[in-house]
Amino acid sequence: MLHVGNGTCAVLFDLDGTLIDSASEIHAAVNRALIGANLPDLTAAQVRSFIGNGVGVLLSRCLAALGMGADGPLHARLMATFLADYETRFALTTLYPAVTSMLQRLAASGHVLGICTNKPKAPTRAVLHHFNLLHHFSVIVGGDTLAQRKPDPAPLRLAHRLIGGGPTLFVGDSEVDAETARATPLPFVLFTGGYRKTPVADLAPVMAFGHHADFPDWLDQNPL
Repeated sequence: MLHVGNGTCAVLFDLDGTLIDSASEIHAAVNRALIGANLPDLTAAQVRSFIGNGVGVLLSRCLAALGMGADGPLHARLMATFLADYETRFALTTLYPAVTSMLQRLAASGHVLGICTNKPKAPTRAVLHHFNLLHHFSVIVGGDTLAQRKPDPAPLRLAHRLIGGGPTLFVGDSEVDAETARATPLPFVLFTGGYRKTPVADLAPVMAFGHHADFPDWLDQNPL
């Protein structure tokens, strides 16, 4: 690998499925929105399978699963209800083990950290604040920062530019993240405990880890 300066680099993280497990929270918020619109609720497995491309796509998939049109006034109503509700609820969201200590270690080593997520920016900042993690991130690109969302490379390219444009890794958990990294292009690191459905080898990460404590150790041994 190319060594630059003292070996520090930038690290951009996906959020849902990478740093936080929010699937149960998303499922509950989706069902509250559906029930509020006099629609049937969906199972946790259904909603979990719809996560990854932003709230708009999530709700379109939910409506399609109910045999309804994926766009239009109902979609807009569900979106408004979901976002107003979801931004203020954290009881069902958890950090993956060792996330806090991982971020502390990376920051202490001089790595610059950022977020590139399809979650809208306001709930992204709210959940990071809730877990006392917001101060670790110098850059946050959310799903509503640009018109495009991952896997379009535009959000990750923007985050890379804002964080300084130098040697940078992108850490994510899903097929969407892997595709985004390839298109940007940036080296992709895979957290294997998130929402991925594809075998690890098919996503071709430069490194894969199942516990967040392992990532700083790897980066110490493989500086960019």
